[in-house]
Amino acid sequence: MRPWARVGAAVLAVGWGANQFSPLLIVYRDQEHLSPTIVTAIFGAYVVGLIPALLLGARFSDRLGRRRVMRPVLVLSALASVILLFGAGSTWVLALGRLVAGVASGAAFGPGSAWIKELSTDAGPGAGARRAAISLSVGFGSGPLVAGILAQWLPAPAVVPYLVHIAVTVVVGVLAWHVPETVTAAASPGERRREIKHALTSPEFLRRIVPSAPLVFGVATTSFAVLPTLLPAPVAPVASSGVIAGLTLGSGLLVQPVARALERRRSPLVLTCGLGLTTAGFLLAALSTELGQALLTLPAAVVLGAAYGMLLVGGLSRVEALAEAADLAGVTAVFYCLAYLGFAAPYLFAAVDVVIPAPVAFVVAAGVSVVLVVVTAPFPARAAQ
Repeated sequence: MRPWARVGAAVLAVGWGANQFSPLLIVYRDQEHLSPTIVTAIFGAYVVGLIPALLLGARFSDRLGRRRVMRPVLVLSALASVILLFGAGSTWVLALGRLVAGVASGAAFGPGSAWIKELSTDAGPGAGARRAAISLSVGFGSGPLVAGILAQWLPAPAVVPYLVHIAVTVVVGVLAWHVPETVTAAASPGERRREIKHALTSPEFLRRIVPSAPLVFGVATTSFAVLPTLLPAPVAPVASSGVIAGLTLGSGLLVQPVARALERRRSPLVLTCGLGLTTAGFLLAALSTELGQALLTLPAAVVLGAAYGMLLVGGLSRVEALAEAADLAGVTAVFYCLAYLGFAAPYLFAAVDVVIPAPVAFVVAAGVSVVLVVVTAPFPARAAQ
């Protein structure tokens, strides 16, 4: 197994642990009798640990090396599942487990993506970004899909999914433990800050990545956290929620060969296509909620998932193009911080639901996406590169 693939497996395992909680929201709400507000707050505890860990994980990996950060991250990811496994009876223990999962994810995604890129230098420009996006998408999709199926049809639905993740993490940890280090001589802190600042203040980062990045997880969480709540499946709701999540993130994975082909021809247009798919996905979501047809959430999930995949690959590839090797993990971490702002999407939809109907909210979101298509459109000179 190639070194980059072993690191990709580590990112996959952490992403699995981060997203396995999504279909279990129904379990905690219906079987553990937690209120929707409490369950949503527990779900959001993930982000509290995520954001600071994204920034600190990148800084430590630049200074100490990728391997010395990723090893404890895998342990933390498994520990989060251990805490959640014993937390069904306690809101605070569940929140702690989600917080630890957020810390593990935040510390993994920036350094893990940078490590994959550094181990992919022989595969051509953009290969590292695509491989990192694939690893993350497979993990995000597998976690809720497997957890939803296990929780629906096996006993102890709040226990068995976490046992499976712990086993996956142990296997992956063995594979990834001795992957070669790629950080040799770190730049001085002052020099690194100047390099990161240069990338983060570039016109392309500010005009294209900053506005579009929140939609990466905004469209994904809308699909697997909002739609199943608005239109619950009449049969096997827990498994169906997991299927929606798996379909969303699986579509994000399957669209990446198209993103790769487009990237080879006109790399900056990948983001634009992602925003176009976002518009279409929100309109399909508006149609499904207007008609009240749960079956229509399936095509909406496919299109929103494709938008997620395009936006993730497009954002990571532009970050890779803008950042110098020494500051790649730091700039990638900032990208993920922006992307994870999209986890607020379920709260936004819940907040506006008391004011305007869900179909109207989705149409408004589609209108915002259209504006972003125009605002973030690549300059002709850049598109030709």
